[in-house]
Amino acid sequence: MSRHDADLELALRLADAADAITATRFRAHDLAVERKPDRTPVTDADVAVEDAVRAVLASERPDDVVMGEERGGTLDASRVWVLDPIDGTKNFLRGVPIWATLIALVEDGVPVVGVVSAPAMSRRWWAAAGGGAFASDASGERAISVSGVRSLEDAYVSTTDIKSWVEYHSREAYLRLVDATWESRAFGDFYQHCLVAEGAIDLAPECVANPWDIAPFQVLVTEAGGRFTSLDGEERYDGGSVLTSNGHLHEAALKLLAR
Repeated sequence: MSRHDADLELALRLADAADAITATRFRAHDLAVERKPDRTPVTDADVAVEDAVRAVLASERPDDVVMGEERGGTLDASRVWVLDPIDGTKNFLRGVPIWATLIALVEDGVPVVGVVSAPAMSRRWWAAAGGGAFASDASGERAISVSGVRSLEDAYVSTTDIKSWVEYHSREAYLRLVDATWESRAFGDFYQHCLVAEGAIDLAPECVANPWDIAPFQVLVTEAGGRFTSLDGEERYDGGSVLTSNGHLHEAALKLLAR
């Protein structure tokens, strides 16, 4: 039980509304795609999902503030819903089923509810502060927890795109971490942080991240027993970068990732 159960229930309904839109637009032949000023793609589904979620929140939480990737907003309020209508838009528009809607409620600067819904994968993850972390798939719902791996040489690490390390941080720093670990992959975007939360991988660093990209994972990973910080080691979702881990490996990974 969590004092945020009512907000979590609403967030899950928001995810249902998002899934109803994205499931019908995924692999649609008439999908409309544009480029934003930062050259990242946006589809008609991204906008439709954010508008639908905002409409529900306006009705059910009229005093709350909304910050979304497509319509903007502010984080400067006591209660803010942070939305990424489709995380993994490049996958979505190419027909790759690894994408999700991300929904978080932030109270006084700290995420307290997080929902990640990936309908093309038949997967969903959610958590509320003090209430544990959970996932569902075709086999049903279950509580989740991070791995118990305690040595970097046994660790499984994932990032989104190694080219981002060249532009925003240090390719050499990321490769130091890769060289110290057992195996590396690029599951990317939301999926790698969910895999950390459920104990399938151990570390997921990203050197550049927007608040809407990672807000749900601060509560999801920590409720699963792991750690969530920026690459500077700060426990904040708006620090511009992120490292999620099982906790045991966090400090060692931060040291290797330092420029």
